[in-house]
Amino acid sequence: MRLVLATGNKGKVREIKELCENYEVIPYSEFIDEFEIVEDGDSFKENALIKARAVFKALDDENVIVIADDSGISVDILNGEPGIYSARYAGENANDKDNLYKLMDSIKATGNKESKAHYTAAIAIVTKDFEYSVHGWMYGTALTKASGDGGFGYDPMFIPDGYDKTLGELDNEIKKKLSHRSKALDLAKKILKTL
Repeated sequence: MRLVLATGNKGKVREIKELCENYEVIPYSEFIDEFEIVEDGDSFKENALIKARAVFKALDDENVIVIADDSGISVDILNGEPGIYSARYAGENANDKDNLYKLMDSIKATGNKESKAHYTAAIAIVTKDFEYSVHGWMYGTALTKASGDGGFGYDPMFIPDGYDKTLGELDNEIKKKLSHRSKALDLAKKILKTL
């Protein structure tokens, strides 16, 4: 089964391809030019659906199955920030490093060296007949210093519950089992089997 991914984020594309190894996963940019999708929903679910719907419509192919991910980190001491704004926490043109350092600085500004936090992943599936969404979560601690160069995004500052290393330091196989995205994709695969 071919799945078209509604993202241009290379880290997400790589991770989703690894987690969906029994599917042909292709970023939508291989079919059409990338375009801006305004993510103005109030939740990860809404934003994932907005992306999947926009790409489905732009592809103009009734036989395609589009999946989209919207995910991010929510830090307790910051009242859930950055949440749905995780990808642009340090501004519209910020990169992963900019966002990482801004979040570490925001936690430091509270006078703390760490905080409880969690990742959320919402996966949306859009076909000509159906729309579905599923969620996955990963809980742990957000730090004010980065360790490790594995993964992407906020991985170097996040220690999952039950571990003493950040996602940036942990082995890929361990991360696959823990990941909020892998948990959401496990649920999405159950839906895909019914299509």
